[in-house]
Amino acid sequence: MALESHAVTAAHWSVEQYREAFSSAGPTRLFLVIEEGAIVQGFLAARVVDREWEIENIAIAGSARRRGLGTRLLGEFLNTAHSQGGQAVFLEVRESNLAARKLYEKWAFVESGRRPGYYQGPHEDAITYRLDLR
Repeated sequence: MALESHAVTAAHWSVEQYREAFSSAGPTRLFLVIEEGAIVQGFLAARVVDREWEIENIAIAGSARRRGLGTRLLGEFLNTAHSQGGQAVFLEVRESNLAARKLYEKWAFVESGRRPGYYQGPHEDAITYRLDLR
């Protein structure tokens, strides 16, 4: 939570949302963590329903940005989703988060829509992306 709270572009979840995500109830989730020297530098949270995955959250520590850690997390996630029979991956991202959008497009995600006013603090549209894994 400390990492996520300092990552301005990450989805900010409450303690209860994290508890729910780590519980056995609800959809199957995958959490990937990247560490350096036993210090968490980033994480990715995703859930799967049937054969469709959704990236719910991704955050990289400010001091660790622009070093390829987000690319490594995303690549590992896509390999896992594909190996588990995933057919598609979905996500939404703040329209202003150009670094993340560039990363997703680098991995062949395609812009699939817009959710007006989806984000609060600040109020902003979400751009949705899709990647077919087949």
